[in-house]
Formats: sequence, structure tokens, C-alpha cells
Amino acid sequence: MFRFANPQYLWLLFALPLFAALFWAAMRLRRRRLARFGRPETLEELMPDVSNARVVLKFILFSVALALLILAAARPQLGSKLREEKAQGVEMMLAVDVSNSMLAEDFEPNRLERTKYAVNKLFDGLRQDRVGLVVFAGEPKVQLPITSDFRMAKAFARRIDPSLVSVQGTAIGKALEQALLAFSGDTEQTHSRVVILITDGENHNDDALAVAERAKQMGIRIYTIGIGTPEGAPIEIDGEFIKDETGNMVVSKLNEEMLARIAEITGGAYVRATKQSIGLDEIVESINAMEQTELSTLRFEEFNEQFQYLLAAALLLLLIEFLLLDRRNPLLAHLNIFRERS
Repeated sequence: MFRFANPQYLWLLFALPLFAALFWAAMRLRRRRLARFGRPETLEELMPDVSNARVVLKFILFSVALALLILAAARPQLGSKLREEKAQGVEMMLAVDVSNSMLAEDFEPNRLERTKYAVNKLFDGLRQDRVGLVVFAGEPKVQLPITSDFRMAKAFARRIDPSLVSVQGTAIGKALEQALLAFSGDTEQTHSRVVILITDGENHNDDALAVAERAKQMGIRIYTIGIGTPEGAPIEIDGEFIKDETGNMVVSKLNEEMLARIAEITGGAYVRATKQSIGLDEIVESINAMEQTELSTLRFEEFNEQFQYLLAAALLLLLIEFLLLDRRNPLLAHLNIFRERS
């Protein structure tokens, strides 16, 4: 596997054509100025030590050396092999509600943004586990399959948005079904699989308790986090509050009873989010006490640095460019390296 560790420096290569254009313009201006004093053939006889070929060669050497230095700064690397890592951990699927009700502002700035912050913080603290992400509203969508790449997980978590799911509503049962299907086969025979459901609990579309019973039979625990307040809050989208068919303002309230029941069925736990803590820290503590299984991950390792070879070549070219004189060297004139007329 080949890569550049600092690819942003490669943009500097676009400066080389500019340098070439400036050099060509300078050489042309020099010829025009010399032409004022006489014919070029006559001037060559009057200035036998002047060598345009040497000037061009020095510029070429300098340009190539500069290009090599830029490539060296970008740090080309080669991955020498794959390494299999084994560690004890659990597989954790997060099911995050992205329905419009999650835009209610009883949490600052709203329920969904507060959830995204907590999920990113959770991924920062994980080390050995695998995580996946399902977003849902009226339909579920696997946003991130099970992975141990927490950097990628954080990138996907930052993109959580209601626009990811085209069908509005809150189908908690469908979301849990999708999460159950998303686990890998590595943990199928163990009890090291959990689902963390983050929602306001307003289920409109299906029987989530029946799915919880199925999760129990599969040995999967479901931890639920209720985000919102029992009093509820209106939902504002694009500066306007959502209203029902009768024109009354829709108020989204937390449904704790169903979330607590889902967790109880599967042997998990229910946590009500507060403005100080979503509740993920408490749940992770409980998960860490669970039975864990051996998880293996393939990783590239031992990226071999290649910049030193480019750097050595660049320094060599710069040394040659420095030693190469603009004018002909009398001591080497008999070699006539540049095929110049004497």
C-alpha cells in the first residue's frame, strides 16, 4: 500500500510551471537587451565565456531538486504488511433517532445535536470494541456497518441528520430489527452484543416490544436512552413550528415507559438523558462488565518512509547546480561537455 503522509504539500508542485514561465520570460528579456548592442553572432564572439546552455541546465537541475524536495515533504510511505490484532471487546450498534421530533429544543441546541456530541465523545473513549450506526425515522438506514475504525465512526456520526432518512415518523421496532441484522458473525455464539437506542421514545409505527423479545432470544442486550423531557417542547424547522391538522402546535414529549420496558426485556438498562449527561458514560460502564469475546482486526502496519531517498537525490542535484558555473570553465574547456563552439 502506497500513500503520502502529508499530501497537502503536493499542491506546491503546481508552482513549478510558474517558475518555468518566469525563467523563460527572463531569458527572453535578456536576449532582447543583448540584441540592442549588436548581432547575437557578434556578441558570442565578444563574450566567449558566456554559456546559455549552462544557465538552462542549472535551472533544470534546480527545478527537479525542488520537485523532489516537495515530494519528500509529502512523505511517501509504503505499507509493508497486514497485521491481525486480537483483543477482548463487544460489538455495539447505536440506533439513533433522526426524526423531526429530535429537533425539539428542550436540550441545547436541540436533542439531535446533543446526541451527536455525546456519540462522538463515546467513540473517543472506545479502544477494543467494534461499533456500528443505524439512523432511523419512519424507516431505518445503516449509516455505518460494524467497524473498529473509530476515526471513520466519528466522521459518520458528525453527518447524522434528518435528511438521511426520507420517510418521517418514528419506527423504533424497525430500527431495532435493522440493528440486530447488522452484527457480524464473530459474536453470534457469545453474549457480547449490545444495541444502544437513543430516541425520545415517540413510537408511531410498529411493535418495538416484540423486537425486544427477539433480541432477548438472540442474547442481545438493548440499552435505551430517552432524550427529551416529559413536558416536551415544540419542533421548529426552518424557522417555523410544526402544527397538526387542527392548527395546534405539535409538542414532542419523552415516552419513558416503552423505553424502560425494552431495556427490561433484554436485560439492559434505561437511562434518561439530562442536560449535563446524555447517559452514554453510565451505559458504557455497564457494558464493560459484560462478557466479552475475542475480536480480530486486520491493520496495515509498519509504513516505511521513503522521503530520505528523494531528499538525498534533491541535495545531490542542488550540489551539482551549485558547482556548475554560469560561464565556461577554462580547465574543462577541452572536454566540451555542452558541444559549445570555441
